[in-house]
Amino acid sequence: MLSPKTIEIIKSTVPVLEVHGTAITKRFYQMMFAKHPELLNIFNHANQKQGRQQTALANAVYAAALYIDKLETILPVVKQIGHKHRSLGVKAEHYPIVGENLLAAIKDVLGDAATDEILQAWAEAYGVIADAFIGVEHEMYDQASGEPGGWADFREFIVQKKVRESEVITSYYLVPADVGAISAYEPGQYVSVKVEIPGEEYTHIRQYSLSDAPGNPYYRISVKREDATQDKPAGKVSVYLAEEVKEGDTLLLSAPAGDFTLNQEDSRPVVLLSGGVGLTPMISMLNTLLKAGTDRPITFIHAAQNGNMHAMKQAVEDLAATHPQLSVHWCYEKPTEQDRLNGAFHKEGYIDLPWLQSIVETKDANYYFCGPIPFMKAINNALLEWGVPADDIHYEFFGPAATLA
Repeated sequence: MLSPKTIEIIKSTVPVLEVHGTAITKRFYQMMFAKHPELLNIFNHANQKQGRQQTALANAVYAAALYIDKLETILPVVKQIGHKHRSLGVKAEHYPIVGENLLAAIKDVLGDAATDEILQAWAEAYGVIADAFIGVEHEMYDQASGEPGGWADFREFIVQKKVRESEVITSYYLVPADVGAISAYEPGQYVSVKVEIPGEEYTHIRQYSLSDAPGNPYYRISVKREDATQDKPAGKVSVYLAEEVKEGDTLLLSAPAGDFTLNQEDSRPVVLLSGGVGLTPMISMLNTLLKAGTDRPITFIHAAQNGNMHAMKQAVEDLAATHPQLSVHWCYEKPTEQDRLNGAFHKEGYIDLPWLQSIVETKDANYYFCGPIPFMKAINNALLEWGVPADDIHYEFFGPAATLA
């Protein structure tokens, strides 16, 4: 337990963290990787370059300081991050390294404003917060390895089948190389894929949602090839998977993880909204609901650039043809002339509240959505404007957590 004095000092730093938090976390990663380059085998280099990881950590540190006297408030965030850490292979021995470099970064950025008293208070607070993470993640490691068909760390899987779903999305059907059982998972969860790319100094790990219902003898992930744009370079792992990995090749996978999962106990309607490759956890949820024989009304809404980019369209329409409780709706930002000729979409442009209200039968439903951050912000704002309770709104970020405010 922290002393009242320590809590008071930590809370006094909240305004400083609000202003300087990202500068501190940026410096933290620079210092840590300089001293411990081996950790680059764990962290996502692209998220580092784009600043997403620094921002996510800054937000987490800010929240920890703000709620230092009632850390149970941020337990959901601890568990969410814990899932990612367990999936990546973060271990208890990494936490002292993080603590040492975080304190050094605070001192480096704030200078004389970071007094010995403040640094001591943060050292004590970090110890408590780290213990919380270590405890949660220890339970998660035990659970993952203790499940029937489960395992610890990474396990070899063979690419049994590789299926192109659209111009940019490819599915990989993965079966264990040891021919053993594989653990069950909740629809919405993900696995980490670790690859060694020729010419790269460090291994790369990426997390991909499982894109089919649990209960199959394989895991399926569906990966978007991230080509280079003016704003960012090509995705090293996604391009490697698309261009180099063949059927019969081996990939290293961690056991399924994640807290963005479908509530299968609720009997109300379900609305699944996705943008781009954000459809992967939605497909898993959809297939799970129909496989279980649910009679809950399901509205499946997907936004894509056009028909060429629209993955798994036919599979979903086939399900709708045989399941009257399922309605499907497509929104294309820039439909092709062929899309127009074929009547391939229901709305042009972007998903908005009036259109949602016209196709969703009742506001009283469970809403799940995933996709690019601008898409997610628009959906979240529309649902809140409609008056959907926050408890009925569920979403997942691909990559470090961000804010939808």
